[in-house]
Amino acid sequence: MFSKIVVLSGLLAVVLSAAVPAQEPVPVVSQTSDIQPDGSFQWSYESGDGTKQEQSGVLRQVGEVSVPVLQGSVSWTDAEGVAHEVRYVADENGYQPQSSDLPVAPEVPAAITRALQWIAAHPAPAEER
Repeated sequence: MFSKIVVLSGLLAVVLSAAVPAQEPVPVVSQTSDIQPDGSFQWSYESGDGTKQEQSGVLRQVGEVSVPVLQGSVSWTDAEGVAHEVRYVADENGYQPQSSDLPVAPEVPAAITRALQWIAAHPAPAEER
C-alpha cells in the first residue's frame, strides 16, 4: 500500500510540475480615474492588447432615493481578430447593454399580436360577488 502511495505521489508531482506556457503580462497603456465629492465619477483604461473600458456615473434623485446612474463601454479584439464592443447604461431601469454581439429576440408573430390586441380590447367580465 505504501509503495502505491509513493508512486501515486510521484506521478502527481510530475503532472503538477509540468511546464505551463508562460504568458507575458498585458501592460496598461493608459488609465484615468476622477472621483468627485458629489459622488460622480469617471474612469477609463486601455491595455496593450487593445482592450478599452470606460465608465462614468452620477447619483440621480428618484423620489426620495438617490439612484446611481452608470454608463460606459468596453471593447476588445478576440483571438480570431474580430473586434467587439458593448455599450451600456445602468440606472433605476436596470442594466441595458447594446452590442451587435448580443442576441436579438425574434419578432412576435402577427397572429399573436392580433390576439393580444383583441384580449386587451375585450377584458373578461368581472365576477359578481
